[in-house]
Amino acid sequence: MTVNEQVSSLSIGIVLFPNVTQLDFTGPYEVFAKLPNAQLYLLAQTLEPIQSDCGLTFLPDTTFAQAPALDVLFVPGGPGINAKMEDPKFLDFLKTQAKQARYITSVCTGSLLLAAAGLLQGYRATTHWRSLDLLEMLGVETVSERVVIDRNRITGGGVTAGIDFGLALAAELFGEAIAQAIQLGIEYNPQPPFNSGSPQTAPAAVLTQVTAASQNVQEIRRQIVQRVVTQLQTANISKAVENLAS
Repeated sequence: MTVNEQVSSLSIGIVLFPNVTQLDFTGPYEVFAKLPNAQLYLLAQTLEPIQSDCGLTFLPDTTFAQAPALDVLFVPGGPGINAKMEDPKFLDFLKTQAKQARYITSVCTGSLLLAAAGLLQGYRATTHWRSLDLLEMLGVETVSERVVIDRNRITGGGVTAGIDFGLALAAELFGEAIAQAIQLGIEYNPQPPFNSGSPQTAPAAVLTQVTAASQNVQEIRRQIVQRVVTQLQTANISKAVENLAS
């Protein structure tokens, strides 16, 4: 879809799950809610309340089974991705929606979920800096940038990059003028008090501290990713055999 096309309505599905990182999706949500003729869906497997990784509770408004065909499929990240990377029903929902979605997108470690569903192979993508190596393990060409656009795949970096991602998607859909108007409206003019927002600029001691603090969590996730990689390889081999047989 381009800015020159008439948009009667735009369906954006935000996929939620327990232990999601709330800023991964509330930042983009703030941008999405200001897009012309946009219908937002907070999607989950059930309509039960969902608690974020920091304890905030959200109410989904649409189940996976009730979800319409989406123009934009958006997947945030968070600690809860660990369980969902090995949840066949969850991954099948992503695959089904991706078949007709105009844009398949994520923020932070949501890209690992897209990759686990086989939706980022052959694309450039990004994720939180601590998980770039895990995304690469899943067969994705990784890029350490705030937002990466590769055809109809748009991925954002860690957490706060969600606002950059939302504005980039707004520009893709409706042009830079509308994206810039939204940016001004929400006064997105970041001036961080410290220059430690990336591993390239953070003081060495801070980087060491943060890396060490998440080491155990990352090792658990690495083991999950390795299992997912094995499953994807097995599925690809089975598919190749079926194609040869036919």
